[in-house]
This record gives sequence, structure tokens and C-alpha cells, in this order.
Amino acid sequence: MIALLHRDLLLATRAGGGFGLGLVFFLIVVVLVPFGVGPETAILSRIAPGILWVAALLAALLSLDRIFALDHEDGSLSLLATAPIPLEAVAVIKAAAHWLTTGVPLAIAAPVLGVLLHLDPSAFGFVVVTLLLGTPALSVIGTFGAALTVGIRRGGLLLSLIVLPLYVPTLIFGAEAVRRGVDGQDTATPLLMLGGITAGAVALLPFATAAVLRMNLR
Repeated sequence: MIALLHRDLLLATRAGGGFGLGLVFFLIVVVLVPFGVGPETAILSRIAPGILWVAALLAALLSLDRIFALDHEDGSLSLLATAPIPLEAVAVIKAAAHWLTTGVPLAIAAPVLGVLLHLDPSAFGFVVVTLLLGTPALSVIGTFGAALTVGIRRGGLLLSLIVLPLYVPTLIFGAEAVRRGVDGQDTATPLLMLGGITAGAVALLPFATAAVLRMNLR
């Protein structure tokens, strides 16, 4: 399992692996927002939590189609299906590799890019915590979507249509927790909901992902 995780991390960080693609997209979205809504500091500061979360969510989408596609093309996925490692564990490892190369860098970069949106410094910690708490759910849900579309030619658009509605609850509670933190309100409820979504996704979706992979490999 460790060897598989190491392999996926190496593939993601190589040229064309998608490691830097999410960060570049994240940066582009944050830079473009002031051009669209205007340079007013008060407006940018108010919408900054939502913009950062939406940008992170869309950035996480960019590399989802690579989770199983390359393994399917070179036959590695069929070998993994017959390996001693259960497919449920393979799904968890794939999601973990995606999170480590996408979710963690986005969480680290978010406060820096938040400066461009005049995000209140008191919100930096909330942004990092909510992204670290919520992005694992994005990776696990995305892994499930990637399993549904594996083997489908040009399935990237279909993958986005499947995954985006499932991302909405994570987006809502993540942005709400940051907003409440900035306003000095209680953040326990949205953080608990965010953690519950992540825990539920991690507990249930690997089994669904493995079942879908078995059907697609028949």
C-alpha cells in the first residue's frame, strides 16, 4: 500500500502530472476576481472566503480524471484488481494521493492568495483549517466520480457534472465556517458538519468506488 501511494505521488509530481496545475488555476481565479467585481476592499474582503473555497473546489476538479485513467490505459488497474490489496484500499490510497498533491497545497496557498482578496488576517487560520478538513471529502468524492467515468473517452465533462453537485455541501459549510470566524460568531456547527461530511465520505465511498471499478473491469 505504501509503495502504491509513493508511486501515485511520484506520478502526480512529475511534469504533466497535474501537481502544479491546481495551484496555477487557483492563482488565476483569485487574480481575476478583482477584475470582475471591482477593486473595492470591503466587497473583496466580504466575498473572499467564498471565492477561495470555490477556487479550491474547481482546482481540485482539474486532476480528477487522472486518478484512474492512466492506470486503465496501461493495464495497471486490471493488475490492481487482482492484487492482494483490496480495491477498497486502492480507492483510499488514490484519494489520499490526490489530497496530498492537491488539497494540502491548496490549503497552504489559500492564506497567501487571500491577501490578494483583502481577506481579514483573522480568517487565515479558519481558511486553512476548513480546507484541510473539507478537501479530503473532495478527493474521496472525486475518486468515486473518476471510477464511474473510467474507460469513457473524454469523460472529463461527465466527471465534472457528476462530482460538482456532490461538492456543494462541503462548499457551503466550509465557506460558512470561515465567514463566521471572521464575524466572531460560533463556528462549531459548520465545522462539525464539514467534519461529518468528510468522515462519512471516507467511511462509505471507498466501498462504492471499489464496486464501480469491479463493474467497469468486467
